[in-house]
Formats: sequence, C-alpha cells, structure tokens
Amino acid sequence: MLRLPPFSLLQPRSAAEAADLLAEHAGRAVPLAGGTDLVPKMKRGQLEPAVLVGLGQLAELRCLQPHDGGVEIGAGVTLAQVAADRQLAAAYPGYVQAAASVSSPALRNVGTVGGNLCVDTRCNYYDQSFEWRQALGFCMKTGGDVCRVAPASTWCRAIASSDTAPAAIALGATVVLRGPGGARRQVPVAELYREDGRWYLTKADDEIVESLRLPAPAGWRSAYVKVRRRASIDFPLAGVAVALAAPGLVVEGCRIVLTAVGSRPLDVSLAAQPLVGRALGDLLTADPDLLGAVAAAAVKPAKPLDNADLHYVWRKQMTRTAVVQAIRQAAAQPPPAQPPPAQPPPASA
Repeated sequence: MLRLPPFSLLQPRSAAEAADLLAEHAGRAVPLAGGTDLVPKMKRGQLEPAVLVGLGQLAELRCLQPHDGGVEIGAGVTLAQVAADRQLAAAYPGYVQAAASVSSPALRNVGTVGGNLCVDTRCNYYDQSFEWRQALGFCMKTGGDVCRVAPASTWCRAIASSDTAPAAIALGATVVLRGPGGARRQVPVAELYREDGRWYLTKADDEIVESLRLPAPAGWRSAYVKVRRRASIDFPLAGVAVALAAPGLVVEGCRIVLTAVGSRPLDVSLAAQPLVGRALGDLLTADPDLLGAVAAAAVKPAKPLDNADLHYVWRKQMTRTAVVQAIRQAAAQPPPAQPPPAQPPPASA
C-alpha cells in the first residue's frame, strides 16, 4: 500500500495569506486544492512537500460572477459545478465539455478549476512508484539528468495533461494570480505554460491561481474533443479545443489548440485560415478534403512521443480526426448565450 509521507497542513484565512505562507515556506510548500493530482504523486514519492497550504476552505475562491461582459470563475469552483451549469454551457460549450471530460464524477466533485489548469505534466517514465523509478534510474523530472523518453533532449518531455487549458486558451481566457504581499496580476492562460515538462508553469511557486476569466462570448462557438483509451477516468492522449468566431452564419475567425502532444498546450490557429469566410453550414457538409487539409496542417507541429498510453503514431493520427470532429461540433453549436449571473460563494465549512 502506498502511504502519504509526513507533512504539515496550514489553513490560511484568505488567498493573500495563502500566498504569504507559500513565500514563507519557499521550497518546502505547495498549495492544496482538491488534491486529486497532488495526493497520488505524494504517495508515489514524485513530490515530497513538507508543508501543504490548504485552499479548499477559502470561500473567495468559489465565486461565479459576471466580469466585463464575460464571467469570472473562482479557482476553487469544482469541475462538477462547471459541468452542471447550463448557463455556462450555453455561453462556453467548449470549456464546459472540457471540464466534464476530466477523470470521473467522483474526482470532478473534488477537482477544481484552478487545479486542472495547473495539473502536472505526465510521462510513463515519471508516473510510477518510487521503487520503479529508482530501479530504472531517475528521470530529469525527479532529480535525474536525462529524459528517459528522449535521452538527447535538453529538457523534460513530459506532456501537458490539462483538458480545460486548451479550451480556455481557445476562448481567449485569462487567469488572475495572487502573490505574496497582496500582489495580483492577470495573464493570458496561453502564457501560463512553457515548453518544459519539469518547469511547465510560468507562475511563481509562491503564487496561486485566484480565478479564471472567460471573455464575453461575442459569437464564439466552441467545442472540445478528447481522445483517451476509456470513456472516463483517463487523462487525454490528445485533446482538441476549437473556437469559431461566427456571430452570424459565416466564420470570421478560428482558433485551434491541442493538448497532450507536447509539454504545453499548442496553439495551431494559423492552420485554420482556410475556414475563414466559409459558411457554418459548409463546415458540416463540405468536401472532407477541406477539413482534412486543415487538420493535417494543425497536427504538423505536434510531436507526440512514446511517453503515454498507446502508440505515439496512432495518437497523432487520432489528433487529426479529433480536429475535424471539434470543428464540426463547434460549427453545429447555436449562437452563444449570455454568461450566468453572479452566484454567491457557498459558506465556508
């Protein structure tokens, strides 16, 4: 049986205090929200923080409110809440589809919006027990000096595994980060990641994600398609988020973002230029060569490796299929509705 190592749990009274505690225990502390990714990694010895800074009790992180014509979702809102919100689904179907695809119902009841944006990268050589990794020789992500999947690589090639990140990027979302001393900054979700499976987040270790801000729907129809071995529980082997700017019946812009094909979500929107000026109906009935060409161009920059479930060549082929499916699903969406009205956060436990 895998057991948790010893740790201290601190429960701050505010997001600002949480950031101050992370700074005070720099190098020893990590934030704890739902814990669906952190706790198993602690049991496997992949992460060994001495201090956990709890966020689950902070009501301020569980808000859902209008913001500049869009919506602000607190980082502590659960994925299950997002998946069940019909008004969010009407305004941002792609993001809600992504949230609903994460793991299983039980874990979505605990996993959070902020947690899924920050979920660790994955690799078959990393997501193993301590004894397995020790026997093989530790990889670059856990104290070693070599990437086991690509020994000549100068950086870790573990892959991005967030479902909601590509959907948020396709919709032009931003995150609010809270740092020590009351500092707060807003950055595009696209800038939250870097191409290095070990140091995959650009946010500082003493910052927490306070909220996610989705801009006004403004005619953006969206969809998310996930490729995985089973219909639930599994992380993405490939994920495709598509957002079509079509306030009328003609496509005025298109964004395509891939996940699980590199160490960060991959924006391949330039590949979608042939879709601009096309009628939405054409995307549902058009010659398959059009969408096939867009999909082929979209997956060309993708570099899946042999570090996840199933063969990497098959994963790239299925990513092409998922691009076509996501474009068609986004084109079939009705015009987006207004985002939901403000909802007070639940009372603290």
